[in-house]
Amino acid sequence: MGIYSTVMEAVTEATGLSPTAFFTILAMMVVVYKIVCGMFLGPEDFRQKPQKEPIQVGDITESELRAYDGSDPKKPLLIAIKGQIYDVSSSKVFYGRGGAYSMFTGRDASRALAMLSFKPEDLTGNLEGLSAEELSVLEDWECKFLDKYPIVGRVVQPSNTSQNGDGLHIHHNDTNGHQQQQTKDD
Repeated sequence: MGIYSTVMEAVTEATGLSPTAFFTILAMMVVVYKIVCGMFLGPEDFRQKPQKEPIQVGDITESELRAYDGSDPKKPLLIAIKGQIYDVSSSKVFYGRGGAYSMFTGRDASRALAMLSFKPEDLTGNLEGLSAEELSVLEDWECKFLDKYPIVGRVVQPSNTSQNGDGLHIHHNDTNGHQQQQTKDD
């Protein structure tokens, strides 16, 4: 009991409190510390969250791209710049429904970004008539997207289709400009 009574006397001399009051205050301080720290950061905040592998959409038309505008929460958020499609799902706050840039999602926003425009008529991939300065602004946007978001496909022109008795034949050009034919049976 010599150590116990020595510690109790030292606590009383150093703090002027009874040992019961000192240890009660100490315990309350630990509890308050834990509560306050838990309000801001938890251990899971320090763990790196695994990023989902982006879904590759490949070559799609502008009308097919519109399905990736955030209206279906199961689909990624996609934006095209100069025909390259980027998965911007990691920035849902900006590009998701109600976000500041949600109007660009599901579209080729090249012209609007080049002109720094939020006008619906500028939401197109048409770069005709843009000034050198506007094209430079678009290059800056493209570099930012390349650094931040994965490329998951590209916008292509609609294919020529024809119907015959054995199914739907779709004609399109491959990446080398050669015509390909694909058959889809009903």
